[in-house]
Amino acid sequence: MASAAGSTAPPIARGAMHGVAPLRAGQGVSFVLRRLHSLTGIIPVGAFLFEHILISNATAISGPAAYAKQVAFLGGLPLVFFLELFGIWLPIAFHALYGFYIWYRGEGNVISYPWTGNWMYTAQRWTGGIAFIYIFWHTYTMRFTGIDLHANPYASFGKVQNEVFQTPLFLFYVVGLIAASWHFAYGIWLFCAKWGIVSGEVARKRFLIVCICFFFLLSGVGLASLATFRSEPLQVVEPGTAAMVHHAAPHRKPVE
Repeated sequence: MASAAGSTAPPIARGAMHGVAPLRAGQGVSFVLRRLHSLTGIIPVGAFLFEHILISNATAISGPAAYAKQVAFLGGLPLVFFLELFGIWLPIAFHALYGFYIWYRGEGNVISYPWTGNWMYTAQRWTGGIAFIYIFWHTYTMRFTGIDLHANPYASFGKVQNEVFQTPLFLFYVVGLIAASWHFAYGIWLFCAKWGIVSGEVARKRFLIVCICFFFLLSGVGLASLATFRSEPLQVVEPGTAAMVHHAAPHRKPVE
């Protein structure tokens, strides 16, 4: 009877045999790289997103002066270039590139197995790709093009405005912000589950609710700051000036 029952069991679907293996001890370089990938998603990349959205960008809600003061504080940190290089750019590059490698090696199976966990895992991959493009674009345009905001912090509010007042870029910022917020919030849940910080099915379900609430907090504050940039009169940033110059006309057309 046992052999007959075994022979009638449905075969394992091909999609279940592939994908990204869980973290296990004793897997050499791959294990170390996966641990580093998981860790950099929280520290320092996640810490950077937390500060950037909930602290720096949130000050924009209080107006241009408060935002400029925060930019001046960050620009005045000692060895700011090396802090950015080793605390933001290189960790983000490693986390993103190795994440793309994991995505490439994996095999999506949400069609065969449309479980909530599979959909969330797939969303984590796609939001990571969108967030990388968003962060790269935002960092490049704000940090390396146009007026230097570290030397001219009072031009910061107007420089951001000149991007978000353009409807296509504003929509890109909205999508990128939501993607980055989800990737970080759900990434916290994955990190705690993989590292054994939160164990047990009930505890993980409860912590997932906490992480989803954190996602709404991140995206909500971020969207509120974007709305502030759009609602304030457009400030013209002219090349060679050390601060925001004046308010633009009511039509709010971005300065070319």
